[in-house]
Amino acid sequence: QKATHSESSQAKKSQHTEEAIFYMDCRAAYLTVLKSSLENIKSKEQLGLVLQQAGRNPSQKTVNKYWTSQTTTLNFDDFCNILKKEKPATKTELLEAFGKIDTDNTGYILHDELYKILTTRGEKMTGDEVSAITKQVDFNCSGKLDYNKFCDFYMTTSEQCCKAAREKLEVDSRLRQQQFGSQAETSSEGITLPVSKPSPRISRKTDHKLAPTKGDSRTPSRPSSAQSCKASISTTISMGASSNRNTKLIEPDTMKEWQCAQSKGCFYLEEDGEIINHKYKLHLPQRSTVCITIKPLNIRQVEGKPCHWLSVDTALYILKESETQENLQLVSFTEQQNKEMFGWKGELGSGVYWLLPFTTGCRLKKVKTQITGEAKLVYRGEDGDLALTKEFRAALLDIFETIDLDGNGLLSLEEYNFFELRTSGEKCDEEAWAVCKDNFDMKKNELTRQGFMDLNLMEANDREGDPSDLWVTLLSLGYNKALEMTEACPFVIDIYAQKCKPRIKAMYLEAGSSQLNRAICKSVVNKGEAKVMDGCENIIIYTYKAGRRITSVIENKSDNKVIIHVNNEQSKNCLSNRGLIVFAVEVAPKSVTVSQHVMPLNEQEEWLYNCVHSLL
Repeated sequence: QKATHSESSQAKKSQHTEEAIFYMDCRAAYLTVLKSSLENIKSKEQLGLVLQQAGRNPSQKTVNKYWTSQTTTLNFDDFCNILKKEKPATKTELLEAFGKIDTDNTGYILHDELYKILTTRGEKMTGDEVSAITKQVDFNCSGKLDYNKFCDFYMTTSEQCCKAAREKLEVDSRLRQQQFGSQAETSSEGITLPVSKPSPRISRKTDHKLAPTKGDSRTPSRPSSAQSCKASISTTISMGASSNRNTKLIEPDTMKEWQCAQSKGCFYLEEDGEIINHKYKLHLPQRSTVCITIKPLNIRQVEGKPCHWLSVDTALYILKESETQENLQLVSFTEQQNKEMFGWKGELGSGVYWLLPFTTGCRLKKVKTQITGEAKLVYRGEDGDLALTKEFRAALLDIFETIDLDGNGLLSLEEYNFFELRTSGEKCDEEAWAVCKDNFDMKKNELTRQGFMDLNLMEANDREGDPSDLWVTLLSLGYNKALEMTEACPFVIDIYAQKCKPRIKAMYLEAGSSQLNRAICKSVVNKGEAKVMDGCENIIIYTYKAGRRITSVIENKSDNKVIIHVNNEQSKNCLSNRGLIVFAVEVAPKSVTVSQHVMPLNEQEEWLYNCVHSLL
């Protein structure tokens, strides 16, 4: 039975791998043309482009099948369904098509004949388009097309197109975080994604000494901005030590009669420093006063281990969904603070809203820690059977607590799939879930804590005690080899509504989108202090202070790209998400870009934000 189950598991794993690859290809192609999977395909031409990026070569007839006169937009799910139906052409199918023309089976088609067919039949090509094919030396010779070579060329090109899209997806976060000097590259819209990756050259000790002490004559790592800058502007904000002040967030006691919805989630730190997290949809059946809060999730963690993530800053941006997702409108964001909780209270109309969590990356970032030894995950008991160590069991309970998004003590298939996509890139379907039900403890078709433990024990048994796969899971969830969660921050969102029952649902687990970045920029522009740069009225620096976080945004109103030099050398006890004291930001024409997010290095001490923005 065990052997049969193992074979079944391998078959399922293979199937899941294929599904994961398909999903990855879909996402890679989609994000080659669009900026986020939240955005919709808005035209027939855009649909054709995305299909081509997925290695398809759609005819106009095929495009018209999915983009009818009634179609206004197609979303990512629609696109995935189209790709499932429209399989890429195989070499056999192509050869069969050419074989109908080459009735003598010579392997060649005369250019004259090819020209006549392609310009008069089906979706007619122009003479120039046909010439572009016949001029290719790779598969043309003596006025003839070698269609075997052409088919090989076609298949290779199609594969390369998919591969290029996949590679772009894999490095896209690094492209967004490429530095100009030490700045994150802006997107084509001029809105930079949150940068969480610190420079490996700047140590924690160096961060603490953001400002030189009196009498310190050390030379800055970069030349003074005064030597080469046309115009500049200075912003200074003095902040007292943290007092965990309450900025009058509504008290829970007054909301006893209000209806509540809750969901957990997590920020995960990628290898390249990018942060991915859950994104949510909120449904309100009627207009109501609501209170929305977010805070780090205080789970037990392994005894004696520090809870690094509790100091991570969290925020939530509330966007209203309109007819098209690309037109999400910023409603508000959580700017009121009560200890580690941030919240917003106000009135929302009925409808669908997106809740986009955010952390600056000031606190959640790559940190090299000295680990004396690797924690033990499994051991063999006196009977020779494998068992999970006490420390690993405790870590698994914390993981279960984090991925149990609705907090009901059970894992639904949907919740489990977020875990699977994060740890293996695979997805569990209904059939595989039924297999789990036959082998592990479930209640109401949801996996129990014990079932989750047994599932991990089975994985250890499948590898005969080799913990390698278990470590892959742990590392992808932000744990280090000492079983400390150092590269993740679980959080919890609570929504209270006075007049109706709110519903919240996790939709995606992905990196920050252009929607989020537009929201961040807009919130700072709307709420922050604006300063026009002396000597250059087209450059405006907005600075906004929310609780223990300061964000600055650069607006470039000119028709030309500008480079802004940013200098934090006079700041004290500050931590920038850039990980650098001095850097430069390239700002596209007519665009708005985040300059930096800054937080106190030590919240128990006063901190001084002193930043000079200069136009190079």
